[in-house]
Amino acid sequence: MAHLLLTIFGYTDDLNHALQKRDQDIVNAIELIYDTKTQLQFLWKDGGWTDFLKTVNSFCDKHGIKIPSMDDFYKPVGRDRRFFPKANNLHRFHVDMFLSAIDRILRELNDRFDEANTNLLLCMASFNPVDSFVAFDKDKLVKLAQFYPNDFSSIEMIHLPFQLAHFVTDMRRDERFRAVKNLVELSIMLVETKKNLNYDIVYKLLKLVLLLPVATASVERVFSSMNYVKNKLRNRMGDQYLNDCLVTFLEREFFVQIKYNDIINRFQAMKKRKVEL
Repeated sequence: MAHLLLTIFGYTDDLNHALQKRDQDIVNAIELIYDTKTQLQFLWKDGGWTDFLKTVNSFCDKHGIKIPSMDDFYKPVGRDRRFFPKANNLHRFHVDMFLSAIDRILRELNDRFDEANTNLLLCMASFNPVDSFVAFDKDKLVKLAQFYPNDFSSIEMIHLPFQLAHFVTDMRRDERFRAVKNLVELSIMLVETKKNLNYDIVYKLLKLVLLLPVATASVERVFSSMNYVKNKLRNRMGDQYLNDCLVTFLEREFFVQIKYNDIINRFQAMKKRKVEL
């Protein structure tokens, strides 16, 4: 039944590849996330399991693989049957494997894209310049600015709705912006046409939107690196020491350029030591 699990995870394969692309537009990524969640939630329904089981049975018939009866007791391979007391194949494959795998994937997606993050991303989608800003939503962009209370003054928040209204009208009328396909190209075109000066508040909001994927990737990178730096053998590491180790680990491309003698001299100059290195 390894094919069963591989097929379940295959529903997220397109999402994984898309999110890993450096040129993937954040707006398109949002749509992929929702499509993936919708597909996985559909599999929770009885129709999802029935259709999936038919696909697996068809695969087994085609390749001459024996199909166990769903009513028979499950026989674990390489493990004692006491781990699965009176569990039939239907319960084992449907509940323990099929639904459990979907639950883990959905839980991970919901953890990464909780309600606050989802609202933020939905608001970002309103900046999408494709098809003459067909997804533009002034109210959502004003709500997006409210996520950054330290970056917008009260006066700017008052002027933002009016500036957004003039901005989208100007963008739809100007032929130079019709070929713009993503947020990066939009920001570049605004600078080249000097319209970033006319719509300074809107441009500031756009810059914050472009910085969000970079900041998110940086945080993910730090937490991923912590598994290497602070492992079971170093679980008593203090915060300051951990911070110093993470800096050198994350910026190792920069630190390899530093000469050993410079490090030794810096270390010796910190305080007097009994032994000269």
